[in-house]
Amino acid sequence: MKGSILITASCFLLMAACKPAKQEDSPAKFFASGKWIDLTYSFSEQTLYWPNNPTGFKLDTQANGITPAGFYYSSNAFSAPEHGGTHLDAPVHFAKAHQTTDQVPLEHLTGGAIVIDVSERALKEADYLISVQDIEAWEKANGKIPDSTIVLFRTGYGKYYPDAKKYFGTDEKGAGAIPHLHFPGIDPAAAEWLVRRQVKAVGLDTPSIDYGQSKDFKTHQVLLAKDIPAFENVANLDQLPVTGAYIVALPMKIRNGSGGPLRIIAWVKND
Repeated sequence: MKGSILITASCFLLMAACKPAKQEDSPAKFFASGKWIDLTYSFSEQTLYWPNNPTGFKLDTQANGITPAGFYYSSNAFSAPEHGGTHLDAPVHFAKAHQTTDQVPLEHLTGGAIVIDVSERALKEADYLISVQDIEAWEKANGKIPDSTIVLFRTGYGKYYPDAKKYFGTDEKGAGAIPHLHFPGIDPAAAEWLVRRQVKAVGLDTPSIDYGQSKDFKTHQVLLAKDIPAFENVANLDQLPVTGAYIVALPMKIRNGSGGPLRIIAWVKND
């Protein structure tokens, strides 16, 4: 008898859990009140990679045409370095034994975001370092950044992509090009500030979270050591509001990867 009662109660709980939500409460209706914005550059022969990368993105056609059976069929193979184009830096990229690409929690790849616009200064100074003062000025104007926020920095350099000369500061290739890199990044002191504020992830519209002239990639070391992933070469940040965007940033799930191609999108409420 006791077993029957438990089974009956379990059935009622299961039916209650499976009951469709009211239409006005459904995720579909909520998301219909806004729009999705693509923050990802397409991967192609134009995709930008670090100058000393020996290879770039490559798409090989394996099949493209009418099959002997009479229907059309297309299939390709691709290869690419992990770090280039719109991509993820997983913690293990600069922090030994930390999270690999496939281990980064989904909670760190999704969530509410803010956009800190430093483009007025960064476009005038290629080696601009985003400072603690920049972040604090944003807070003074918009309120305290909540814990577990995705922080995106807009330098304005997205307008140069994929022009390597303007985006990287040089269109040279090879190791000899590295000293000629000039683009904005995040000051390590600002990275420490973000760690203390317990942000989920950091992203920006330049090739690296460290500025082009960095020799030690200290900002990478600071953030990734705390398992805060980075999104680099993020597109269309000028289309996001200062607050209110919701980010979904899903990389290719590469086992033991140090990063990977990233499809990042933002939902924003309709005006």
